[in-house]
Amino acid sequence: MNVLVVGAGAMGRWVAGTLRDHADATVAFTDTDPSAADAAAGAVGGRAVETDTDERFDVVCLAVPMPVARVAIEEYAPLATEAVVDVTGSMREPVEAMRAAAPDVERMSLHPLFAPDNAPGNVAVVRDAGGPTVQRLREALSAAGNALFETTVEEHDTAMETVQAAAHTAVLAFALAAEDVPESFHTPISAGLADLVEAVTGGDPRVYADIQRAFDGAGGVADAARRLADADPEEFARIYEEL
Repeated sequence: MNVLVVGAGAMGRWVAGTLRDHADATVAFTDTDPSAADAAAGAVGGRAVETDTDERFDVVCLAVPMPVARVAIEEYAPLATEAVVDVTGSMREPVEAMRAAAPDVERMSLHPLFAPDNAPGNVAVVRDAGGPTVQRLREALSAAGNALFETTVEEHDTAMETVQAAAHTAVLAFALAAEDVPESFHTPISAGLADLVEAVTGGDPRVYADIQRAFDGAGGVADAARRLADADPEEFARIYEEL
C-alpha cells in the first residue's frame, strides 16, 4: 500500500507510523513546510514529496488543521487511486469535500479521540464509501490497539460540542478564574481540575482555537456558569438536584 500523508504534524506522523507497522505501507509526506515533511519522513521512515506533486497513490490521508481541510482535500484527494481518508477532527466538511473531489474511490473520515502521545485509544469512524482498502486501513488501526466505532457525521460533530468545545471551555475558564493557592489547600476536586488545566494547556493553542471555531459549546458553558452564579440557594439546590 502506497500512502501519501498530507500534513507532517504529530497526527500525520502517527497515522503514517501505524500504517507502516500494521498495513505494510510505504509512506510519503507533503507539507507546506518542506522541512516538516523531511523531518517526518526521517522519523517515520519514508520520503517527502513537493506540495505540487502530481504523483498518484493508493491512499491519500489528510492530516491537516480543520480550517484548511477542504482546500487540502480538493487539491490532494484526486491523487488517490483507491481511497481517501482524513484525520482532521471534524467530519461534515471533510466528508462533503471528499465526496466532491474523489467520487470514484473509497472514502472514510477518522477522528482519533486522543493526542498521538496517548495512543492507542478510541477512534470515531464514518465510512462514507467502503471497500477493501478502507477495510485494510481499519484493520491496521485495530491491530495497533485502537478501538474503532462507527458513527455518523451528525452524531460525531454534535458530540464534539460537548466532549471538546464545552469541556475545553470549562477547564480553561476555571484556569482563568482561579487564584494561586498553596498546595495544602487543594481539595480532590480542585486538584483534579488543576491537573486538567495542565493537560489542556500543554498542547498546541492553535488546535484548541480550531476546535472552538469548528464546534459550538463554549456559549452553553458561559450561560450555565452565569446561571449558577446568579442562583439563590433554593435555585442552586434545584439545579443541583436536576444534575
